[in-house]
Formats: sequence, C-alpha cells, structure tokens
Amino acid sequence: MCGIVSYIGPKDPVPILLKGLRRLEYRGYDSAGIALINKNNLQCLKKAGKVSFLESVIDDSAINGFCGIAHTRWATHGEPSDINAHPHLDLKKKIALVHNGIIENYGAVKEVLKKRGISFTSATDSEVLVQLISELYYNSKEKLSFEDAIRAALQEVVGAYGIVVICEDEPGKIIAARMGSPLVLGVGEGEFLIASDASPIVEHTRNVIYLDDNELVSIKDEKFSISKIDSKMIVNKTLTKIDLTIEEIEKGEFPHFMLKEIHDQRHSISDTMRGRFNLDDGTTQLGGIADYFANILSASRIYITACGTSWHAGLIGKHLIEEYSRVPVHVEYASEFRYRNAIIDNNTIIIAISQSGETADTLAAIRKAKELGALTLGVCNVVGSTIARETDAGIFTHTGPEIGVASTKAFTAQLTILIMLALKLGRKKGVSRQKGKKLIRALRHIDQDVSSILNISKKIKKVAESTWKANNFLYLGRGVNFPVALEGALKLKEISYIHAEGYPAAEMKHGPIALIDENMPVVFIAPQDESFPKILANIEEVKARKGIIITITDKINNSLKLLSDHTLVIPKTHKHVFPITCSVVLQMLAYELAVCRDCEIDQPRNLAKSVTVE
Repeated sequence: MCGIVSYIGPKDPVPILLKGLRRLEYRGYDSAGIALINKNNLQCLKKAGKVSFLESVIDDSAINGFCGIAHTRWATHGEPSDINAHPHLDLKKKIALVHNGIIENYGAVKEVLKKRGISFTSATDSEVLVQLISELYYNSKEKLSFEDAIRAALQEVVGAYGIVVICEDEPGKIIAARMGSPLVLGVGEGEFLIASDASPIVEHTRNVIYLDDNELVSIKDEKFSISKIDSKMIVNKTLTKIDLTIEEIEKGEFPHFMLKEIHDQRHSISDTMRGRFNLDDGTTQLGGIADYFANILSASRIYITACGTSWHAGLIGKHLIEEYSRVPVHVEYASEFRYRNAIIDNNTIIIAISQSGETADTLAAIRKAKELGALTLGVCNVVGSTIARETDAGIFTHTGPEIGVASTKAFTAQLTILIMLALKLGRKKGVSRQKGKKLIRALRHIDQDVSSILNISKKIKKVAESTWKANNFLYLGRGVNFPVALEGALKLKEISYIHAEGYPAAEMKHGPIALIDENMPVVFIAPQDESFPKILANIEEVKARKGIIITITDKINNSLKLLSDHTLVIPKTHKHVFPITCSVVLQMLAYELAVCRDCEIDQPRNLAKSVTVE
C-alpha cells in the first residue's frame, strides 16, 4: 500500500523521484522520504505528512546524487512520524531501504539483532530488514557480497515485501526484490527506474518488466540482471510496452481526480464494452475466457471473491449470473474466503475482482482456489498485474488508471464486465436472442445516460448543501439495487467521513428504523420496476418518522414528489443497467458532500488505493 520509486542514470534523480512520489501518493500519504548516493556518500531526508512536506525540506537542503530511492508511506507498524518514515538506514548509516509490505516475523528477528548489539530507532518492521542486511553484509563470516547479503536476509524473513536497497559502499548499484508486493522495472536509454506501479515510469520510458514473486533485480553499469532470490537462477524476461499516457494520470481541468474519474465514465464504460458485442445474436464476445468457456458453462458452482467496492460489484454479479445462467453463485470477502473451508473442487469457478490486480487478500484467495483444483478467472484493470498473470483466464476492464482512492469508474466497469459475462452464459442456457438484444441496446446507450446524469450535477450539489451537516446517512435498495446502496454508503464514508449504512429496504424495519428522525437523511434507490410499490411503502415509513428523504428514480410520479424532500431523476434504462447509472449519481452525491465538508477527497484519511498487505 506504500509507494516506491527509484532511479539510476545520468539525470538529476531528485526531481524524478519527487515527481514519482506525487504520482504514487494515492498509495499512501502519511509520510515520505528520499535517499541518495553521491561520491560514496549516502544522504537521507524524510518527513511526516504528504510529499509536499518532504519537498519543502528538500528545497532547503543540499541533497543530491546520481542514484536514489524514495517512498511515500501508508503506516502499518508505527505511527506516521519523521522517524518511522522510509527510507530506513542501518546502524552504520551506509545502507538505505524502502519497503512495501509486512515482515511478519520482525519481532523475532529484532530480538536476535538486539542481542548482537544492534539498536533500533523506529517502530517499524521495515527497519529490521535493513539492519539484518547490514549485519549479514558487514559482519558475516562468509564475507557476503551486498547482493548475497540481501538474498540471505530475505530468506530469513516471513511476510510480503517489495524492496529497493542502496549502499554507499556500492555506489553504482540498485537492488530490488519482490515477494507479494508489486514492483515494475522501467528500462530506458542508459537509465532505469523501479516503482510500485508504472505511473512514475511512463514519463521516462514505456518499456517495463513486471517482477514476479521470488525475483531480484540488480542494476549496475547500465545493465540489469533478474534472478531468483533463493536459487540465484537467472530469469530471462521480455520487455512489455505500457499503454498509458501522461494525460491519464493527471487531473487536467478538474479540482480532484475523483471528479475527473466520475466524468471519465462518459467513455470508460464504453471502452470496456468496445468490440465485445454481437448485437445480431444478442450476446457478447469475451476473448479472454474463450478457451475455458465450456468449463464455465458446466460448472456446478461459482464463487466471486473480492474486497471493498469490488465485493459490491460481485454482489450485483451474483444476481445477474444466477438469473441468466441458473448456476449458484457465492460472493465472499477475499479476506474471509482465504481462511474458510469452502466447498471447492475442479468443477468450481472462482471469479476474482480487483481494480489494481494486486489486492493481497484476493491474490491469496486465488492461490488457495487453484491448489484445490478450481478454475480461476480474473476481472481487473491492470495488464501485467499479479492477478492477471496468476489466474487461468480473465477479462480486462479498459478504464485507464484510477488515481482517486475512492473507486468510481473501475466499479462501473466491473459491473459492465459482469453483465456481459452473465449475458454470454445466459444465451448459452436458454436466454432468448431478443432479451439479449434489449440488454445490449441499453448498454450501448450508457454514454448518453451518464452525460445526462452529469448534467444534473447542480441538483445533486443542492442536495449536498442541505444535508452535509448530518452525522449519519441510510441507503436503501431492493434486489439488485441493494448492493448499490452498500456502495453508495461506502463512497460517503470513504471521502466525507459521514457514518453511512446500506441496507435492503425491507430490512429497515428490523433495526435501522430506530435511528430515523428529522436529522437522518435516507437515500432511496427507487427505479420504476416490480419493486417500486414496496419501495414506496418504505418511503412512507420514513416520512412518518420525519426522516429526510432523498430519492433516486428513473420516473417521477406524484407520490414520490409529495413524499421526497429531494428527487434525482435519471434516464430510464434496462433494470440490469440501472445499477450502473444509479451508482454515478451516488458517486456525485458523495463527492459534493465531501466538498461541502472540506475533506481531502482524493486522499482520505487512513485509506490507500491498493491494499497489497493483509
């Protein structure tokens, strides 16, 4: 969940590293630091707070060098502080390390090192690793090389890591290694970058190599070598060209990445669908799963596993796949599924959903399922990600990078993939061509629908301006729109810090109704479908208790107008496309409420974008 960037080459590394940290700040922003080597001298500066805090310190210093490492942190062990910030130095102040992940046995290793006279300055698990490397490098009887000391240290620790290490005794060398936390090597003209993802690299080169687990890369003299950590076996890997533009990772005219990404949905959903429809036959074409489609059709059960927003997408996917294919679908939090004795065999399909393709719990769930013989499918947004490489097959969303911590366009793209998958299965299992065509037509109209929703932003803003002081919100929906309520509540919690809960509307009477008074806004998801009379009855119940009613619907009538304090009308669409369009409204509402409360929208407190540690 932290951001790592390093550089070695002919250019001044300081501006490259600082700009890289700004690109990576969505991964963590409670502290940042930089370490450089210049003329056999290691310099390090680090500061609690955002990258801008570090920049202000660097502006007043004379730090410089020809290679360096940098880090922006999301705290796991030790509170955010100057001391706990990365890079961490060894006792001799000759080795610097940045680390993303968790060293699970750091306590035991720390005690051993303390007995050897090594003292510690921070409360982090990461410092243990740099001190261990130093002890092995400088004091082992075998007189290990710097690289071999790193290998030996990594074989003593348990956990997940992406690390980059430099040493003033090896001034022209950078070493990085990965086990469970992503690292990307950028290969330029006489220069190299290593980062947690491609965003800091794209400005310098589009040629990258994605490191796999148990791999170490050593860079020296304008050359690099990749090998296995444990065996030293050389690994030959081909360069991948990243398809990413600078414009995609910048805000442009928007005040926040989240607002930009909400607006991106005018085309990102269509980008995900492009080339995947067969309108004449009322079905979809999903090439990424074509080789395994017969296995999916014959499966006895399907599990969808994910975390956070992607889990909500999975709940909607369950409704759709079961309705269209009549196969039982179980939706599991990856963090629970990986530890549960689930019923899995070689006739089971696991669908893993992750925006980043690096989510630690989801990866662990995939690996467990594969061990038990299941077929694994990935739905993710990042080509080259670990989930994309470790699943048997998969379907990419094509939304471009999502920088805002609160997921928006990635969520609607995931829903789009799940709709297309459900339809493809359904057409093979008796769903009529006409029914398929109707759904496809609705999906093909979605750009216009999203544009229409963005045009009512002033109405959404007025709702926010009248409710932003509320301490609690309740979101209610029925059927396929219950998970939409969950997602709407999550968005509000993430960026505005207002407590919010999503519930099935019928369950309101089983507890939440006790909370409703004149200070409680209640958001009703009320499409004019078969569930509408029941939703209307729920609205009546809230009205009787003086709750503030915010209704999202696709058709206004007198009853809704009289009962609702605020009504947001969105375009009429297919009932299985409505969750997508409704989610855009909920994203806008959460955004406007966060603006009213003057919150850090793109970097909400305590959160990071990519959860790569358990």
